[in-house]
Amino acid sequence: MNSKKTKIIAGIVLALLVIAAVLALIFLSPTGSAGSKDITFQVTHTDGSVKEFEISTDSENLRGALEQEGLISGEESSYGLFVTAIDGEEADDSLNQWWCFTQDGVMLNTGVDDTMISDGDHYEAAIDTY
Repeated sequence: MNSKKTKIIAGIVLALLVIAAVLALIFLSPTGSAGSKDITFQVTHTDGSVKEFEISTDSENLRGALEQEGLISGEESSYGLFVTAIDGEEADDSLNQWWCFTQDGVMLNTGVDDTMISDGDHYEAAIDTY
């Protein structure tokens, strides 16, 4: 094969890969469901007590739902809200504590801003150490 044909084929393959990547981002990126939804949020405090909150919200992300109920506070960062307190309990940075969020027992890979919610979702939070 001559080099001109090889460059054309390589260009076509590259263009197809770029199109596939864009389509994957569009269709696979997390989206919350629109409209009213009910979620459950369970907080395990450091004293071992567990509180469960039933939340009805129109928010598309976890942050909006939890802020609506006055359950979280924190510090803004370039990644969104870094949660430092839940249900009145502060994570103690001097003890290397942080709030760990899970969904049905599986640790979230996104922050509260980027965690999109759907009706019936169940989330948990507990203080962890690093």
